Amino acid sequence: MKEVITRSDVPSPSLPFSAGIRANGFIFTAGQVGTDPHTGKVVGYDVAAQTRQTIANLQAVLEAGGSSLDRLVKTTVFLADLRLFDAMNEVYRELIPEPRPGRSTVEARLARPEILVEIEGIALAS
Repeated sequence: MKEVITRSDVPSPSLPFSAGIRANGFIFTAGQVGTDPHTGKVVGYDVAAQTRQTIANLQAVLEAGGSSLDRLVKTTVFLADLRLFDAMNEVYRELIPEPRPGRSTVEARLARPEILVEIEGIALAS
């Protein structure tokens, strides 16, 4: 059985996906990016600012599903350019609590050219 997770502070996605799904004791999030949840505009022009907003958006989806960043067990980070790794990693280290989840980081072409980072997560549900 699966349950769709939505955020009351954000309109439903116009694309065919859910912000998150709760299934079998886990929450699986869609990839989150560094956009302001109210305007849809990318926050900041550097990867540090975008990573900070991306993690805030990830946290909001997890909390809407009854979980939190400290219950993450796996994340995948997509970077528009791997040369941005150190700056992203510094913010990630600051905001993702220990013990940190398993993580993969890959370079990928993201949905819009101004988006520098996207993060998806799997967390324990409450």
